[in-house]
Amino acid sequence: MQSSITVRVPAKVNAQLAVGGRRSDGYHGVASVFFSVGLYDEVTVTPADRLRITVAGTDAAFVPTDPSNLAAKAALLLGARYGIEPNVHLHIDKGIPVAGGMAGGSADGAAALVGCDALWGTGADRSVLLELAAELGSDVPFSLTGGVALGEGRGERLTPVPTAGSFHWVFATAEGGLSTPAVYGECDRLRELTGGSSDTEVPVPATDPALLEALRTGDPGALGAALRNDLQAAALSLRPALADTLRAGTDAGAIGALVSGSGPTCAFVAKDAAAAAALAAALTASGTCRTARPAEGPVPGAVLVRRPLVPAPNGPVSRAD
Repeated sequence: MQSSITVRVPAKVNAQLAVGGRRSDGYHGVASVFFSVGLYDEVTVTPADRLRITVAGTDAAFVPTDPSNLAAKAALLLGARYGIEPNVHLHIDKGIPVAGGMAGGSADGAAALVGCDALWGTGADRSVLLELAAELGSDVPFSLTGGVALGEGRGERLTPVPTAGSFHWVFATAEGGLSTPAVYGECDRLRELTGGSSDTEVPVPATDPALLEALRTGDPGALGAALRNDLQAAALSLRPALADTLRAGTDAGAIGALVSGSGPTCAFVAKDAAAAAALAAALTASGTCRTARPAEGPVPGAVLVRRPLVPAPNGPVSRAD
């Protein structure tokens, strides 16, 4: 048994998020084209006398270190499946925006599943990990697989989407986060205001064939033109300043722009790496966002990385509960 294991896991952007009505279980049906991008969290799993969470990196203070953290839930869930006490220290090094609509919490849950499985030698096959991931949350299965996939149901049923080459994105982060339940609630409210019911009169969510064709052919212009997010109006209603960010990116040459998932991170498509770097610089200088970072994708999902331990929990970069 290794003394520690580190798992690197990417962020996601919803290149398309079609949202249906609210289901009997309280979730909304969706058709989401998940796209993994090269912004990463790393989760290091180390044997300990109890389950502990520490967090480092950007906005670490806003990440829970109690049992509500999806990484902690993943350790508890996997341990329960195999009869193992989840006595591990989970150290999360954040590179994915917190509460930014890029599945950072879900990524940590997926990484903890992979890391604890490797540390404990449980040998869970992919189907078991995906089953447990779906119990943890709608986005967690995709954080395991990465690449590009169509997520249906509440997002947990995945079908790989053929994709040619790489695409270049820029992600503009905002001050503060947005609550995913609050954004879905606002989406329902806005639909009711326009005369539709959130449950019975909303069309069944479906993907746009133009987006799938853009991915298949590797055409960034077509991808940019086909971006869609049914939650964008709700995110803009709750955070109107995001419209300024979207406008600044478009004015700076982005060939596609949308709010990522439930926001408030804004995502932009650029034609190539040089254009992405220039776009990130222009967005940062615009004053409409906190930071802007280029990233390429698609990339693999949660991957084991074998390297030395992160700094000790009492060190300057760690935060213990």
